Amino acid sequence: MTNGGDTPDAERRRPTVVHEINTLVWLRELSERYGRRVTLGTVPGEAWDAVAPPGVDTVWLMGVWERSPAGLRIALGDERLLAEFRAALPDLTAADVAGSPYCVRRYVVDAALGGPDGLAEARARLADRGLRLILDHVPNHVAPDHAWLAAHPDRLIRGTADDLAGAPDAFLDSGGEIFARGRDPYFPPWSDVVQLNAFSAGLRAATVDTLVSIGDQADGVRCDMAMLMINDVFAGTWGDRAGPAPAEDFWPYVIPRVRARHPDLLLVAEVYWDLERTLRQQGFDLCYDKRLHDRLVHEDADSVRDRLDADLGHQRGLVRFLENHDEPRAAAALPGARGRAAAVTVATLPGATLWHEGQFEGRRVRVPVFLSRRPGEAPDDALRAFYGRLLPAAAGVRRGAWRRLTPTGRPGDDSHRALLAWTWTAPDARHLVVVNHSDRPAQARLPLPWDDLRGGRHRLTDLLTDRTDDRAGDELTDPGLFVALEAWGTRVLRVG
Repeated sequence: MTNGGDTPDAERRRPTVVHEINTLVWLRELSERYGRRVTLGTVPGEAWDAVAPPGVDTVWLMGVWERSPAGLRIALGDERLLAEFRAALPDLTAADVAGSPYCVRRYVVDAALGGPDGLAEARARLADRGLRLILDHVPNHVAPDHAWLAAHPDRLIRGTADDLAGAPDAFLDSGGEIFARGRDPYFPPWSDVVQLNAFSAGLRAATVDTLVSIGDQADGVRCDMAMLMINDVFAGTWGDRAGPAPAEDFWPYVIPRVRARHPDLLLVAEVYWDLERTLRQQGFDLCYDKRLHDRLVHEDADSVRDRLDADLGHQRGLVRFLENHDEPRAAAALPGARGRAAAVTVATLPGATLWHEGQFEGRRVRVPVFLSRRPGEAPDDALRAFYGRLLPAAAGVRRGAWRRLTPTGRPGDDSHRALLAWTWTAPDARHLVVVNHSDRPAQARLPLPWDDLRGGRHRLTDLLTDRTDDRAGDELTDPGLFVALEAWGTRVLRVG
């Protein structure tokens, strides 16, 4: 494990904490609350304050671009999708289905949300609060009524009448032309979108133009399923249909040309299959850390600890999260103290942190992105209070140098293996984080890395509870601070 720094340029582009907002649902609920139509341009100041509590510095307005009427018609006729919608919203009506925000007809802010002027106003109101704005880009596919199907079919994966007859779920007819539906190679095709061709020179140039346009309107871009465009992945998915692979990979072509226009644009990749290091090398500032998410949800502390032994430069380029619009809600997947322990973990690690609107209140229903309405759920006031302390505390903790600690246990007691621990050292502050990632009590000694603690007494203050404890500095360094945590217990300590 190594500790290291980043360039000032990379540090400037990296957000500390991102809050994802389902824009369509959020504006609908604000309209109901205020008894008038609320768009991006007319959001009350108190509502902006609510989505950017202390500790958040970046807002991701998910789903602002024009949704496709053709894609909506397909979704309304897809029984599999409708069953998913009804599971989330039992009293579903057709009016609740707006179509997917990832079935983009045009990269123009939907008029129903306030249009480009509304977005510009929203960005200004966020900037007034010192916040950055992130928007989506979907590089892999477009809506079936996107202009490119008629004007630039070379930018898409084509098919034949035989393909359509043999696999109607994988191809569609548009004005007599056959196109492949968009897909991830490990899942069935998405019924409402058409596949772009990552090997097309025209598509690559158009992607640059699209990202530059988004960069004119926002401070960052979250690129959906970005790994699908990597040459090797794309060739493995589409084979000869894509044509010969260019010598240069997709993102190394696109990103430098976008940076030439927007050097400070934050580029975030949704990425899976352990390809985050590849996409970081290809130019992305931040990549999803899906592996850590899965280990926190399904695996033990040793597995999580192994993930945290990656070099620090790489970890600083990862987005840590417990939920987003694609994942089960954290309150459902990680209920109670376990969820709070996982939240402390992701909030206090190097890299970016992603929170999802509704997570702080304990929402349990994952709402499909096609819907404009979600079910009412009673807020969990205790959980909201917990996050109200965690976010500002984490912002104060994550400064300076990060170092993972190795807990030590007594002979015959292996409970220390359940503890995750690390320190943050800044010129004016020192912090220690300890998390019991298990359903049993655990105890350990934690030798702290600050030799100047010796010879005095030091106050340990838990930032989540305000509890204090005075300890001798000699003990803190050797044999180390003794900690005993209940199942899923945590400590976020300022060492004075």
